[in-house]
Amino acid sequence: MSKPIPNRPLLTSLIVALALSYALPSQARETLRIGYQKSSTLITLLKTQGTLDKTLAQQNIDVTWHEFASGLPLLEALNVGNVDISADVADTVPIFAQAAQAKLTYFAQEAPSPSAQAIIVRQDSPLQQLSDLKGKKVAVTKAAGAHYLLIAALKKAGLEFSDIQPAYLSPADGRAAFENNKVDAWVTWEPFLTSAQRQLPTRTLADGNGLASYKRYYLTSTSYAKAHPEVLKVVYAQLAKTGDWIKHNPRDAAGILSPLWGNLGVETVEIANTHRSYQVQPVDIEQLGEQQKIADAFFAAGLLPRAVDAKEVGIWRPKDLAGALGASN
Repeated sequence: MSKPIPNRPLLTSLIVALALSYALPSQARETLRIGYQKSSTLITLLKTQGTLDKTLAQQNIDVTWHEFASGLPLLEALNVGNVDISADVADTVPIFAQAAQAKLTYFAQEAPSPSAQAIIVRQDSPLQQLSDLKGKKVAVTKAAGAHYLLIAALKKAGLEFSDIQPAYLSPADGRAAFENNKVDAWVTWEPFLTSAQRQLPTRTLADGNGLASYKRYYLTSTSYAKAHPEVLKVVYAQLAKTGDWIKHNPRDAAGILSPLWGNLGVETVEIANTHRSYQVQPVDIEQLGEQQKIADAFFAAGLLPRAVDAKEVGIWRPKDLAGALGASN
């Protein structure tokens, strides 16, 4: 019996289709890895509400979320490529990353929130003023905004950083040391600050007013900023929208955040949030003057391995800010 004659036009079509399937660009989904910390309020709300995931899914991008204990390890992860975007970190943290020669790009900031951090002592403490900190043991998180507040406060009191005994602790460990009388003072930020003030008998020696403006910055790697400007545009728009929402819906926001922040209590979270601006703004390289002050202060205190030029960073700005915000509605 003779073999059937192959359908050559059909066979040719199949071969061409197969070849094209290899030649055409892949439509595989991409992934955006976001690093954040417990005090990254806006990012935490976006993660919980799923709004950023839904928006980016329309662009074939999945989002993964990675929590860090504080800002310094978060930016270290950004520097080595373990995350693509860093949620808000205190103004001090990028300075330490720059000292480690990280290639950073700022893509958003929150307006100053000086009352969102403070130096506190126990109510019955003999320490009455900043100058009384001399020789005392002070809990502080290394490279956090609170670290610079401490340096600025000591300078105001005529003291050097070397005049105290710093205890470098995470917020949770700082709270435990403070509560158990292992340290004489604690420098911390929201929501840990209001939580301690409402649950423990404390006094405030100083907050950031007149000492440290306390901006929080959102960063990415310089390479990611160049390769994915449209992703940053979406993230920026969602951050701005969420910052506006939390200010107009403080109780609803506190209700979402309270269980995520260790059940601090809705009222505590709502009070803590009043100390943060949550006003998302673009970053202007000419407005990094306080970043330079921070860099100089840490270097003078011997806490940085080298001097840092605060302007040696990348700056990303949405080309069409109005359009970016409109796209998020």
